[in-house]
Amino acid sequence: MTISALIMAGGKGTRMNSPQEKPLINICNKPVIDYVFNALKNAKKIDNIYIAVTQQTPKTTKYVEKFQAKIVTTPGKDYVSDMGYATQTLKLGKFLAIAADLPLITGEILDQIIERYENCGKPALTVAIPIETKIKMGMSIEYSFKMNDKDVVPTGINVIDGNKQYGNEWLDQDIFLLNQPELAINVNTPQELQTAQTLLSTTQTSKQTTKQ
Repeated sequence: MTISALIMAGGKGTRMNSPQEKPLINICNKPVIDYVFNALKNAKKIDNIYIAVTQQTPKTTKYVEKFQAKIVTTPGKDYVSDMGYATQTLKLGKFLAIAADLPLITGEILDQIIERYENCGKPALTVAIPIETKIKMGMSIEYSFKMNDKDVVPTGINVIDGNKQYGNEWLDQDIFLLNQPELAINVNTPQELQTAQTLLSTTQTSKQTTKQ
């Protein structure tokens, strides 16, 4: 099974204290949204890619016009509402929604997530990571919840059956707990940007060494 993907790229990123729109924050000489888009392109279980922007991100809207993706402008109310708007406007069936600030995400991890969704038997899936991993890597935590008496943090990746999503109603969901460092790294603050740059630079150097 292949499904569509929706990149949520409408955030200003006010905590970054930067004039740059969040999806265009530069990490190792590339905007962060490039890493997310490339991971989706490399995922075997992703076919169509859509990008949700807002009026708050005009530079992002212009930038992603070069991507092989359909762009939808959402109201910019909040993340969940904008996702619901995009789902209804694009008439999405089953799709993977992903935040635009996950620079270490890979196609392999995305395929693993979709495979879990295929087998879970529920209309929605939320990907989470142990809170200890986020803390260990110096990441900020906006929200956490309990899973089997453990504190976990959502990663900004969900898989949803858009045919069963009406407005902002809550769907029965599976929680996929993945202790992958790549899922712990998102970019909300200058400190997190520095961490992402360091880790990504190390990863790229390691790949180049392996090829040699």
